[in-house]
Amino acid sequence: MNNLVCRVAITAALVVIMAAASARSEPLEPARLTPDELKWAASPTGTTRANLAGDDKSPGMYAFRARFPANFKNQPHSHPDDRFVTVLSGTLHVGYGEQFDEGKMKALPAGSTWTEPAKQPHFVWAKDGEAVIQVIGNGPSAVIPVPSKP
Repeated sequence: MNNLVCRVAITAALVVIMAAASARSEPLEPARLTPDELKWAASPTGTTRANLAGDDKSPGMYAFRARFPANFKNQPHSHPDDRFVTVLSGTLHVGYGEQFDEGKMKALPAGSTWTEPAKQPHFVWAKDGEAVIQVIGNGPSAVIPVPSKP
């Protein structure tokens, strides 16, 4: 990971940790993880995920990484909590709205960030190859699919 990506990820994590520290139900545990120590688990959507801190299903700050395979499309959805996301590797195309629309997407290469305000529908596409992101939020969280329109 290059220095810019590291600095962006660390700065984002510190901002969220400071803002959410008082809302944690469980104290943040000391942890030092190298990339080789991350425990990636498959999800039903075809992505993989590695938890870094906290639990997104519980109250308090959480952080995880998600790996999207090439050409993975995440259809419009939202979350009940605010999230801050950093692209760690690859390029992810991101758009806001209730319908998947390639014309509304912006290509975000490694080092880029975006926000996912609570209840804001959004969608992503790993159009150009595998992409890895880091998500930081304040749970409890969930994925709320946007119903398809006929």
